[in-house]
Amino acid sequence: MIKVKNITKIYQTGEVEVKALMNVSFAVKKGEFVAIMGPSGSGKSTLMNILGALDKPTRGAYFLEGENVSQLNDDELAEIRNRKIGFVFQTYNLLPRTTALKNVTIPMMYGGIPKREREDRAKKLLAKVSLKERINHTPSQLSGGEQQRVAIARALSMNPRIILADEPTGNIASHQAMEIMEILQNLNEQGHTILIITHEEEIAEYAKRVIKIRDGQLDQDINNGRQKIAKKNN
Repeated sequence: MIKVKNITKIYQTGEVEVKALMNVSFAVKKGEFVAIMGPSGSGKSTLMNILGALDKPTRGAYFLEGENVSQLNDDELAEIRNRKIGFVFQTYNLLPRTTALKNVTIPMMYGGIPKREREDRAKKLLAKVSLKERINHTPSQLSGGEQQRVAIARALSMNPRIILADEPTGNIASHQAMEIMEILQNLNEQGHTILIITHEEEIAEYAKRVIKIRDGQLDQDINNGRQKIAKKNN
């Protein structure tokens, strides 16, 4: 599904070149659950932006379902993001004065889906993340964990091929983090391909595979034979 080939990303700051990524290569198959790890400044967020079609590499190629994303223009990248990628961010990125239901419908509005269909789909997705009774609440009326569940429902709204989660448990309590990882594991079991960016070893343990980035280079690529399974809520 994903193939990254010799990706290099260089930022120019005045006369100084900052090499954020250098010749990174790997592939992700459909249905995998991969954690991308690295310390602050390692290049993992730069890699996430490239995988999410938010940025393009300086050199190298990124293929998504066989399409060379690194050669697309801005409009084509926007279409890829809307059709194929669901984003979950550390800071949730929800509209503050908008209900959970309407927050989930936003990508579908841009996708041209009729109002009744997008509201029906949003209700089903919010029920899927155990927020059926909270659909008319605004973010300020929800806990951090609940806000992140709204963000996951929104990420699923266009039925994306991939879910990219950037530090999705970074702003929530540990028991809520486990709930988020349970949801992501359930989605993976249902066939979703999931990539999660994290600096936390205990969160990476929930993935089936761990890619470690250090100083802009691929450091380790490990199959997680001891994958941690989130406790199911009864």
